[in-house]
Amino acid sequence: MIIMKNVHSHRKDEHVSLAEKFFSPTSKSGFDDVRLVPNQLPELNQNEINLATKIAGINLEFPFFIQAMTGGSIQTGKINQQLAEVAHQTHIAMAVGSQSVALKFSELVDTFKVVRKVNPNGILLANVGAHTPYQAAQEAINMIDANILQVHVNVAQEVVMPEGDQDFHWLNNIKQIIQNVTVPVIIKSVGTGFSKQDFLALQSIGATNFDVGGLGGTNFIQIENARRSNKELEFLQSFGFSTVESLLESRTTNSSSSITATGGIRNSADIIKSFALGADNVGIAGLFLHILIKEGPENLIEFIEQLKEQLIKILLMTGKKEITQLNQNDIILSNDLFNFMSQRNIK
Repeated sequence: MIIMKNVHSHRKDEHVSLAEKFFSPTSKSGFDDVRLVPNQLPELNQNEINLATKIAGINLEFPFFIQAMTGGSIQTGKINQQLAEVAHQTHIAMAVGSQSVALKFSELVDTFKVVRKVNPNGILLANVGAHTPYQAAQEAINMIDANILQVHVNVAQEVVMPEGDQDFHWLNNIKQIIQNVTVPVIIKSVGTGFSKQDFLALQSIGATNFDVGGLGGTNFIQIENARRSNKELEFLQSFGFSTVESLLESRTTNSSSSITATGGIRNSADIIKSFALGADNVGIAGLFLHILIKEGPENLIEFIEQLKEQLIKILLMTGKKEITQLNQNDIILSNDLFNFMSQRNIK
């Protein structure tokens, strides 16, 4: 099928191009303000280490996954295919980017469906915006035979986006999605994090799974401002809570809630720290995209396998047999983070 490029597909290509242009190996997600507590007597063998965890109640063999990035154009469809191949080879889960464009233009469906074709037995996450009617959200799930649905909330991105939405009456619609679709739903922030007020509001409508999507990773305020003719909203690029701050805010959620840490994850230590801060799993987007574009799928596969090996090593160094055993007693926080917690009344 011939895909005609429209303004929506062009925007998808722009997002990928600008995400790579602005990618930085140095993160401002807050993980440098978190130190791990060493254990010199772990009484463990590396073969005893267990990296398994869950996401939205579904078992994961490994604690991190390919976070939502793209789809919706010829170029991004090829990227989705490559990412799906990587996910298949490494046995990690994968999320696709917003499927709204494919719900509007049927000729773009295959740029998302390819992920299930390439990875028939993998764990896949569909992705729609918070304004999407639940019937369309179910279409997105069916499109890739998804195991989980991400519903992204992205006020800042839409406000800065030249053609973005301006109406953000979302809670009732999110409630309808949660109540009516056939798979677990994760509510996902896009680059500005969640506050405890956000968590409480979402919990009040039945949400139990959250992706903090914190400041410090791919910055969609920066990306959308770069698409504006006058680039006049650059000063908003630091708006939001960092990934670490959002994880601290998540302590107000129910103990049964599932928390995904996303936003500027750089290495295996950041993954470990995320779990100690309360995350159940970790999503990585910008770093994986950068390696894929610059070095190719084989090198991304190698990098992911190295992450797995490094996680085992760090767990040995912290004396934990299972990654899910990490908790706040395994970390030391900086004075800046303690000040943040004091002002936000977080214990």
